[in-house]
Amino acid sequence: MGIEEKLPSGFLLSTVEKAAGLARKSSVFPATFGLACCAFEMMTAGAGRYDLARFGMEVFRASPRQADLMIVAGRVSQKMAPVLRHVYDQMPNPKWVISMGVCASSGGMFNNYAIVQGVDHIVPVDIYLPGCPPRPEMLMDAILKLHEKIRDEKLGVNREQAAREAEEAALKALPTIEMKGLLR
Repeated sequence: MGIEEKLPSGFLLSTVEKAAGLARKSSVFPATFGLACCAFEMMTAGAGRYDLARFGMEVFRASPRQADLMIVAGRVSQKMAPVLRHVYDQMPNPKWVISMGVCASSGGMFNNYAIVQGVDHIVPVDIYLPGCPPRPEMLMDAILKLHEKIRDEKLGVNREQAAREAEEAALKALPTIEMKGLLR
């Protein structure tokens, strides 16, 4: 016999983490980092036909200090990598990253010295979005999956420690070109 049976009907029980997760997932502000052809698909997702405003994301922020989601759309050159990291560091916590397209996720067809072979070597990535370029529907699906992840995240010191460990692991990760197994 729990507390649920003693409360009047219509009384809602929840935790602070669940309420905070619901509020966070409904107010994600993206910062664009459009670098190549994937940026057109990202802009299309924000336009009237697909309408990201349904998810509370109608305005792409120009300032990283006003954004908590970075959508890296396209290939990242070695010269752009420090700028990407600088923009990421300026974003307030909590922050999330979507790697949009095969070029941002693994370097794509550009297997050379000038292109970073995966943006996860620069910033920790939460959602990888495949495709060349991925359609706006795929970006919306990735955003919905990110909303589920945000809704279930922990609060406080445990979250900060987990984020720090994930970032360190991502920066020490083996480049995809050196991985063996199913990738080769």
